[in-house]
Amino acid sequence: MIKTIFTIVAIVTVSFVFAQQPQVKVEEGIMEGITLPSGVQSFRGIPFAKPPVGDLRWKEPQPADHWTGIRKADHFGSSPMQKPIYGDMRFRSPGTSEDCLYLNVWRPKADVSGKLPVLVYFYGGGFNAGDGSENRYDGESFAKEGVIVVTVNYRLGIFGFFAHPALTAESPGHASGNYGLLDQYAALKWVRRNISAFGGDPDEVTIGGESAGSMSVSAQMTSPLSKGLFKRAIGQSGSVFNLRYGAISLAEQEKQGVAFATKVNVDNLAHLRAIPAAELLDRASEPGAFATRVIIDGYFLPKSPLAIFEGGEQSKVALLAGWTSTEAPYAAFMGKSYPSPHMYEKLVREQYGDKADEVLKLYPGKTEAQVIRSATALASDNFIVYSTWKWLDLQRKNSGQSVYVYVFGKTRPAMRPAYNNVQTGLAGGIIKKSDNQAKEDLPPALTGASHASDIEYLLGNLKTNDVFAWTDDDYKASDLGQRYFINFIKKGNPNGAGLAQWPETKATDKRMHILYLDSEAKAVPEEFRDRYLFLDQLFIEKERH
Repeated sequence: MIKTIFTIVAIVTVSFVFAQQPQVKVEEGIMEGITLPSGVQSFRGIPFAKPPVGDLRWKEPQPADHWTGIRKADHFGSSPMQKPIYGDMRFRSPGTSEDCLYLNVWRPKADVSGKLPVLVYFYGGGFNAGDGSENRYDGESFAKEGVIVVTVNYRLGIFGFFAHPALTAESPGHASGNYGLLDQYAALKWVRRNISAFGGDPDEVTIGGESAGSMSVSAQMTSPLSKGLFKRAIGQSGSVFNLRYGAISLAEQEKQGVAFATKVNVDNLAHLRAIPAAELLDRASEPGAFATRVIIDGYFLPKSPLAIFEGGEQSKVALLAGWTSTEAPYAAFMGKSYPSPHMYEKLVREQYGDKADEVLKLYPGKTEAQVIRSATALASDNFIVYSTWKWLDLQRKNSGQSVYVYVFGKTRPAMRPAYNNVQTGLAGGIIKKSDNQAKEDLPPALTGASHASDIEYLLGNLKTNDVFAWTDDDYKASDLGQRYFINFIKKGNPNGAGLAQWPETKATDKRMHILYLDSEAKAVPEEFRDRYLFLDQLFIEKERH
């Protein structure tokens, strides 16, 4: 009798636990997510498009298939095809696959009113790496504050940005190459149709991203296809107005596609599409075989981003964007050369020719300490600071919308003892120390917030990164950044009670107003506008040619 009672209790308990798992009905069917200990509900691995495999390789994403019954949304979908490029990427996916078009949703348990603000976030990784399952993009922290968070997978590398005349000819849009960006667009359309089922307001969507994710945000703002799918935008370090990695013409990317097809001895699309995904990735990863670029394809991007923004044809939405204080170390400019004034001037003159004197005036290097500061600034500005600045400057002049600018300056703390055999890489990643690396006779790199180091802080995910010995000051900086971001997502203005005032930058301002964000926040005037205006001349000259 007692055994029977325990059996009944066990069955009832199990049934009750399963009954507590949240279910949502979207266009494609019913799915069941999971409830986290915090009460936040998570739905993982939701297909927003058909798998882009077989004949759908290098095609615009197609609507996802419908399913019957209840689909389990308790695990992440596969990561896009990629090589392990960056040491700081930790995926929770089951592995890589060409079948990768999945998104993930976090929502507050207590409110499914249909009126919650939404953040759709695109990962970074140079358009060659990344995944929406990374811990640092986890949406639980924001969801606890009343924001629905969506992370989106999109195709990378040759799978996401391969252009070829035959692909252009077969495309209804007479375009090829921007498949990764079209994946993001398809996800935004899916969110527009389905987010109300999770309690979200489709008219209160903010798009955000870091590095290539930030470039993606600027690209979505540039494209006429995505207009009306979001209300606000957040960019962390990067835009399509990049001196080195900016948009390229379709004709140029098609040439690369033809050259690649020749390299792999394939003469038609059917055979290209038949190459196994792993083999295709290997061949594309060979030195000089394939370069990933955003493409002016006449469809997603009908003309250059510069022309679109200068003409005020971009999405006119509120924009909050900025960069880290040390996007790149001085070694990114100096290489292995010692940062002496003589060597610094030599490298500047080699790279900038008749403009070298102006560079040395804007980025002076009379002492070793000054060289380290200036080489760091020059590397950072060329890498990503200028491009972010240019995006903000164009948007504030030509949109009539609110623009907020920040610099994130919190230096990461020391690594925990368990990680004494690694160090940070050039783009913020974690790499193993070589036997002789620790003995190199070079001064230390300038301290500051390195590229990508801001993600865990600003998205509230410090605890998910066990590499660093986080301090109270780190959590203070994280809390500040989150509060500003969440305020912006909810109302289009980052300011709120208990926060230092973040001034809006307007079209009539001679210089931008910048919020410097560390463990404390303070507004400062734009200090280096002359540097960015110089780089702007180089960018405009390059665009005109």
